[in-house]
Amino acid sequence: QVQLVESGGGLVQAGDSLRLSCEASGSTFGSWSVGWFRQAPGKEHEFVTGITRSGGSLYADSVKGRFTIARDNAKNTVYLQMNKLKPEDTAVYYCAAISADTRVPLNWNYYNYWGQGTQVTVSS
Repeated sequence: QVQLVESGGGLVQAGDSLRLSCEASGSTFGSWSVGWFRQAPGKEHEFVTGITRSGGSLYADSVKGRFTIARDNAKNTVYLQMNKLKPEDTAVYYCAAISADTRVPLNWNYYNYWGQGTQVTVSS
């Protein structure tokens, strides 16, 4: 059974930074692609960024230049560094993993495993 656990969320002011972590169980984490999604109240899951098993990354236009994704396979962890946060970044942030794949799916439903989410609130 694979588990993903997000951490690092919180309440910050506009312009501040946060770093989210997604820690995974399982010895084959290095072969997974991992995506970060967010969901604001009343909205669908929105793709934020993702990283392939080889380290390639993809970003939504809304976060490009402000957010950075990275992975540390030795720690079974993927990080999301969020800088210059805006009130519109407020959402529950989730990580998701797809096993043995070189893609970063943009659709939440294509992933195999999902975390429980961590709340990020950005005040103006």
